[in-house]
This record gives sequence, C-alpha cells and structure tokens, in this order.
Amino acid sequence: MENLQWLLVIAAFGGGVIGAYIGALPAFILTGLIAIAGGTAALAGATDVTVGFVAFGAYLGPHVAFAGGVAAAGYACKTKKLGSGTDILSSLYGTGDPMTLLVGGIFGLAGMLIYQFFAAINLPSDWPGTTVVILAVITRLMFGSTGLTGKYEGEGRREYFTGGKGFFCNVVLGLGIGAAVGFVSAQMLNVGTDPALMRSFPIVCFGIAAASLIFTQTGFACPATHHIAYPAACAAVWSGNPVMGVIFGILGAVVGDFILKTFNSHCDTHIDPPATTIMILMFAVTILFA
Repeated sequence: MENLQWLLVIAAFGGGVIGAYIGALPAFILTGLIAIAGGTAALAGATDVTVGFVAFGAYLGPHVAFAGGVAAAGYACKTKKLGSGTDILSSLYGTGDPMTLLVGGIFGLAGMLIYQFFAAINLPSDWPGTTVVILAVITRLMFGSTGLTGKYEGEGRREYFTGGKGFFCNVVLGLGIGAAVGFVSAQMLNVGTDPALMRSFPIVCFGIAAASLIFTQTGFACPATHHIAYPAACAAVWSGNPVMGVIFGILGAVVGDFILKTFNSHCDTHIDPPATTIMILMFAVTILFA
C-alpha cells in the first residue's frame, strides 16, 4: 500500500487498547454516539471529520476498538482471566493483566492495516465490518477451541434460524426499521434536502442503532439492529427507492439471525453477527446501487 497512513496505524494500537480496557460493546456504543453527532452535523451541511477519524477511524472504529476488545476477551478467556471469550460487555481492565490490553492493541493495529488495504483496493463492501469479521475469525482460531461454527453437542445441529414466533418477530423488526429509515429518507428528499448531504443519513441510522445497545449493556432485551438499519438506509438512499429500505431491512434481520445461530452459538469467542451481515448486505447494496 503506497499511501499507508502510519499515524493512523500507530493510533489504532491505542484504539485497540481502548476497546480492551473499556470492553468491546461499551466501545461500540461510544462509536454510535459519535456517529450520531458527526452524521447529524454532516447532514446539516457542516464539515465533519469525527466520523472518519473517530467513529470509524483509529480511535473508536469497530475494526479497531470493537475488534480489539473481542480479541482481548478471547485471550483473557484462554488465559483463565475471564469466564467466557464471548463476553463483550465486560471492561477488561478489571483483569489486571497488561497482556490482555496489549492483545487488544495489536488487533486494533492489525484492523487499521486491513482497513487501509481494503480502502486501497476499493473493496465493494463495508470496510470496517469486513475487517471486524476477519479479525473475529482470527480470534476464534487463535484463542478459541470450538471451530468456526461452534461445537454442538447433540444428535445434529438444526437451529440455523430462530423458530416460531421468534422468526416472525425478526421479520417484523426488519420490516419496521426498514420502513422507518427508507420512508424518512424519502420525505427528507421531498422537503428539499440536498441529495449529496443525504449520503450521511445512513451514518446517523447506524449511530442510533449502535447507541441503542446501551440498553443491551444494562441488561434489557434490546437486540442489535445496526446490521438492519445501516444496509437498509444505504439501499434506500443510494437507490432513491424507500421500498429498497424495507427489503434490505427484512434481509438484515433474517441474515443476521442465521449468522448468529451458525457462527456465534455453541462457541467460546465472539464472531459478530451484525458485522458479518453488514459485510454481506453492503456487498449487495454496493454492487446494485453504488
């Protein structure tokens, strides 16, 4: 990579340490708050750099802080300092182990290098999300013992989707979020919002969904929804058709559930279902509408 940004690579080591000491999910919630602020400012026509350098950059970018926190949790579990490598809620400073924090920093640095490679080749998908997936797989292979699809003890694994009412709850969830982001974006255009500024609308939608995980962090039954809101908003804005938001909202909910059941159950490290879903759906949205 000829234009490797070393200042950001060095900074990303610190971002990974932040993700480890504060915890992967708490760091991601902060990402959402910054995304709301920066995306809203950009929608209003202000020049904003916080989204690129803080929310999705070397400070709190998911490919840096969240991925670093996930890796640190996997390492802490392997070294018997954390009960489960799937624990992305705990602040790992509490382990009292400097190596756990260093692992977060190393993975944060690696996340920035991978991200910059994807930027250089213009990967047709979401660069932070794809990086999160790659580092999560590396974490599973390095620190886990259950394989990519988990170690299932039983006659045969069948639960690749939530069944019964749970499946239809997921469909309704995707339908509702997709309708909200799709038709709000359409009305914003109807009242004269600059189409160029509307490119920041999906960032705001992502931020709202990510920030809502504070309710998950505090023990409420609030699901992750950024893998629904972000692709749906991108599909609606980029295509100019709010119905695309509904379609990709439903797809986000269903695909996310499949990824959860397939790669993030019966396991001992965290492979993020929302990031994996975003990687898949943003490839489709980019190919279709970008």
